[in-house]
Amino acid sequence: MANKKETTQNDKLITDIINLFSKTPKALNFKQVATKLGINDNATKLLVNLKLYELTSQKVLKEIYKGKFQFNQTLAKKVDQPDSFIEGIVDMKSTGKAYIITNKDSEDIFISANNTNRALDGDSVKVALFPIRKGRKLEGKIVEVLKRKKDQFVGNVQMYKNYAFVVPDNNSMPVDIFIPIDSTNGAKNGEKVIAKLTEWPSNAKNPFGEIIRILGTPGTNEVEINAIIEDYGLPYNFPQEVIDASNKISLKILDEEIEKRHDFRNILTVTIDPQDAKDFDDALSIRFLENGNYEVGVHIADVSHYVKPNTLLDNEALKRGTSVYLVDRVIPMLPERLSNNICSLVPNKDRLTFSAVFEMDAKAKIVNEWFGKTIINSDRRFSYEEVQEIIETNEGEYNKEIGILNDLAKKMRAERMKNGSIDFNKVEVKFNLDEKGTPIGVYFKEMKDANKLIEEFMLMANKKVATIVGKTPKGAKKNPFVYRIHDTPNQDKLNVFTKFVNKLGYNMKIGVGKKAIAQSLNSLMIDVKGKGEENMIETLAIRTMPKAYYSSKNIGHYGLNFDFYTHFTSPIRRYPDLMVHRILYKYLNKQVLESEKDLEPKCEQASDMEKRASEAERESIKYKQVEFMKDKVGFEFDGVVSGISKWGIWVEITENKCEGMISLRTMNDDVYYLDDENYRVVGQKHGNIYKLGDNVKIEIVKADIAKRQLDFIFAHKSSISLSV
Repeated sequence: MANKKETTQNDKLITDIINLFSKTPKALNFKQVATKLGINDNATKLLVNLKLYELTSQKVLKEIYKGKFQFNQTLAKKVDQPDSFIEGIVDMKSTGKAYIITNKDSEDIFISANNTNRALDGDSVKVALFPIRKGRKLEGKIVEVLKRKKDQFVGNVQMYKNYAFVVPDNNSMPVDIFIPIDSTNGAKNGEKVIAKLTEWPSNAKNPFGEIIRILGTPGTNEVEINAIIEDYGLPYNFPQEVIDASNKISLKILDEEIEKRHDFRNILTVTIDPQDAKDFDDALSIRFLENGNYEVGVHIADVSHYVKPNTLLDNEALKRGTSVYLVDRVIPMLPERLSNNICSLVPNKDRLTFSAVFEMDAKAKIVNEWFGKTIINSDRRFSYEEVQEIIETNEGEYNKEIGILNDLAKKMRAERMKNGSIDFNKVEVKFNLDEKGTPIGVYFKEMKDANKLIEEFMLMANKKVATIVGKTPKGAKKNPFVYRIHDTPNQDKLNVFTKFVNKLGYNMKIGVGKKAIAQSLNSLMIDVKGKGEENMIETLAIRTMPKAYYSSKNIGHYGLNFDFYTHFTSPIRRYPDLMVHRILYKYLNKQVLESEKDLEPKCEQASDMEKRASEAERESIKYKQVEFMKDKVGFEFDGVVSGISKWGIWVEITENKCEGMISLRTMNDDVYYLDDENYRVVGQKHGNIYKLGDNVKIEIVKADIAKRQLDFIFAHKSSISLSV
């Protein structure tokens, strides 16, 4: 039986043969095919001959006369028919191969490196599908680039005598950019620059471009962070007319506006946020009722009062979609005058809010609810750390009220978990930075009771807002609305994940139905708590799940097990929340709502911008991790194997969660091959095994800031699992 490596080689050979015949009208024999494919060894030539007859039996090729083959024109015509074309978005890999992501409920389409037709990552393209063969993945070739996602790329200059190349930072850009010497615009060898594509001749391997901006010398904080900002097209500065529009907004709240609102200024209200937060868009109030129940108010900054539809401020917020939180700075969705001042729920200042108010009994059951515009005056700004200390010691300002809110939140959480919510608690890496932005320490953001307190009340408000607008009587016309939706996981992915964790020694069984799957995952998260592989398993579990996104078409939120869910609680930093505020106000006042047709493009824009922001944030973390480790080259650390590929073994350092790779080429004690079915690499001679989840000791040999990459080798004392 052929092993996995041989199967992959055979698949590539078949793909190459089909691609060759699809582009030439001539009949070819196996020697001619081998020559055109650059195959020189006799063994592979004979394999080519076997594959030609195999493809003939599958009617992909025709044997014109003995030993001479030609592409089956019947299939060729089928490929050229309109039904055989599909449009999608390119997901480019560093190797040059790609996958096409479509909006249809179908698998991604594989594109080999020689069939990408000068398309780049994120481009909208037209694809011709190859004939579907049994047991093979869906495959095609790009025939047209419909729209470029971007034409500017950040990278380092390599200068030569009469020309230069820009080597892009982004690994998904598979080619360097050729720069004529008269288009280098004064750039020096090794500098970080922005290059703009100018053309891509059909006979050229590389696109042509010009350097339009010099960012500076790589390795400094400003240059590297600016490179990330530019590479992801983040709008760092606001247009002057948008700033001018924000400056015209008055800080004064008119008496006639206050009269329209429920006044909560005399009810105890607090904000609870990270220590370094500047925009406070949610607050909690609590009041003790005579019947023994509690009135809990979830008060959200009323951004919609200040940012009106189709204005300069609104259009800019829609374009940005979200605030972006890089390691050392925030790129806000709204100008600072709004985000950090007028709309921010700072203490001891009157602020306009949109509120969800709940009467709750001691068991955290909601017995009454109200939604509407309010005015508050926050009594105290708490950090999560301060509230956590109050919870743990039962001492401090407002300790009674915080204790009750925490008790209610715990009961709400327990009920949510019982009903099938999935509890992912992935550790976030954070950095202590000096005044120059250099990382001087690493710490982890963990979800403690103080964080969970806020989370539960925000989840409740989001769910209830979505329910009152979205849930209509049976047979009634549905109200147009903005939902935060999360689809059910792919069963095949779940099965692969289950197989993986079971091989790591965990007894995980996926039951039938939403609740059973959630219970299985929650049990696993409890089992891995505190283990070396905890972060890796939680990361893989999250990747098993589909991504949540915004839509006007509701399918519910699988991960939370909510039939109706939205984002209502952060309009300072998320545009969908601002949309929800406007819709909710119209709904409560029986006004005509926007159409679903108008909402959906804005939902798609918000989802796209959220994805872009997330990728940029991860890239800034990777940069800071490499920068943090650059003075630790030669040091040894304990780690856990967090990934396996044909190139090497990924290891996450236990004490700081920084991840790097050990190249298989550096493992000279044996010749190693990838056993991807068992998530391990195996030594051919001695049978040494390195598998996912193994505890190892590594040495850092290189910290490459330009590539944002750490290179490791195994330290001498690394433990090795022997095959049995």
